[in-house]
Amino acid sequence: MSKIRLTVAQFGAGLDIDENRRISTELIAAAGDSSDLVVLPENAMYSDPGKERPDSKHSEDLDGPYVTAVKEAAKAAGTAVIAGFTEINPDDAVRPFNTLVYISAEGVLADVYRKIHLYDAFGYRESDTVTAAPISKPLVFELGGVKIGAATCYDVRFPEMMRWLVDAGAEAIVLPAAWAVGPMKELHWETLVRARAIENTVYFAACGQTGPSCTGQSMIIDPMGVIAASAGEAGGALATAVIDTERVAAVRKANPSLTNRRFQIAAG
Repeated sequence: MSKIRLTVAQFGAGLDIDENRRISTELIAAAGDSSDLVVLPENAMYSDPGKERPDSKHSEDLDGPYVTAVKEAAKAAGTAVIAGFTEINPDDAVRPFNTLVYISAEGVLADVYRKIHLYDAFGYRESDTVTAAPISKPLVFELGGVKIGAATCYDVRFPEMMRWLVDAGAEAIVLPAAWAVGPMKELHWETLVRARAIENTVYFAACGQTGPSCTGQSMIIDPMGVIAASAGEAGGALATAVIDTERVAAVRKANPSLTNRRFQIAAG
């Protein structure tokens, strides 16, 4: 059985890319001594939820300044990192990808996930400005003997997406997000992340951007749905918990819902 320490590092990204990059690297440094994996929010490189600059298109390549800085910070801190940023789409200059990068503790770009489910809900249309990625392979990686899957924000509303990660071996799922504020949204956030943990008998680490446009409330849920750690509302807040595969195995023995199921997931 294996254990790792996972930290969700929440903050509210804004229009200043240099400032967002600085905050991202400082949070990695702050969490690195006590963490094997640091999770930053969705759109950590640049965020304009209020559409203050509707004509500005800020995106970078995988070898651009933001990912390069995260790689350097991960190596310096000796911790792996998951971070969200806006990636240039070579086939569509207007609609980039909403991308997660997985950086190893050696500072190597190890894998990428491009958001599949775009947030066309609650009066918002992410698909107007972002390209939905094709369904290819799940982002699942092994760290310290723990298998971890990754998804982004609105993906959490699609339980089949999380089951797809679990079918690929995930014992924990990380979810960078920019969960918009609004009526019932905090309730939906907690309910959904706890449900995804319970129904898949996994740890679920959800890291959200903070206010005023997003809810914050980053949290790590254990396989029984217990909140193991929470960051509250404050920007620049960290929450850390131990991810323990022995706990996953014990819960799956008590609640064998994955082996009892009679439906399979197929990409559509």
